Amino acid sequence: MYTVHEVAKIAHTTVKTLHYYHKIGLLIPEEITEAGYRLYGKKGVERLQQILFYKELDFPLKEIKKLLDGEIDRENTLIQQKYLLEQKIDRFKGLIETINSSIKSAKEGVDLDMETMFKGFETEEEWQEALKEQKEHLEKEYDFDLSNQSINVKSMNDSAVEAQSFNEDMIRFLQEGFSVNDPKVLDRVNEHLLFLKKLGHPSTPQDFLNQTELFIVDDFHRNMLEQWQVGYAYFLNKVAANYLENTK
Repeated sequence: MYTVHEVAKIAHTTVKTLHYYHKIGLLIPEEITEAGYRLYGKKGVERLQQILFYKELDFPLKEIKKLLDGEIDRENTLIQQKYLLEQKIDRFKGLIETINSSIKSAKEGVDLDMETMFKGFETEEEWQEALKEQKEHLEKEYDFDLSNQSINVKSMNDSAVEAQSFNEDMIRFLQEGFSVNDPKVLDRVNEHLLFLKKLGHPSTPQDFLNQTELFIVDDFHRNMLEQWQVGYAYFLNKVAANYLENTK
């Protein structure tokens, strides 16, 4: 039999966590002594292993309880968990490759093409990880908490494709010397805002201008745009201002 402290040490978790698992009926001690000490046997330790495996895979505790309270084939369960972990490892490897490309491009002063930046984001978990730095920045600087906001993977992927296409087009306009009042430039902005409207995102000319003004005053976003093309943040802001003026 193991005490709660011994189990916590073996499993690299905390006593507080084990107490909580007991409270919600997820992991009940095999015995509680007269002095109130919780004692766990082999089955309890094995159940805890299952709990921590599923928790690592981001299963909610309620779902884990439902899974473990049924009849379990331990060998097949471990095989399944191994498979799920391998899938998770593969997804993170893809993210690591993308991050390494970003680090390499930053060191060499080379612009990373936007297709590479969005490569591998196929699950909500990957998008959450990819957007983590930006979310932390918005919370720190503007008290804008997005931590509990869920992500629609398909919608995000569609938005990423459009964002990539829009930015590539606008950067090309800037590089080729197009005026901020050029009909081709304004038509592309209109097309972009119609896309945002379709997805239910802020899409008025004023919304677009407000966003580009944030890009200029906020270091995080300005540096991101300027990494793609020097002067891009300012060009985009001028385009937005002229687009708004032309829609009045």
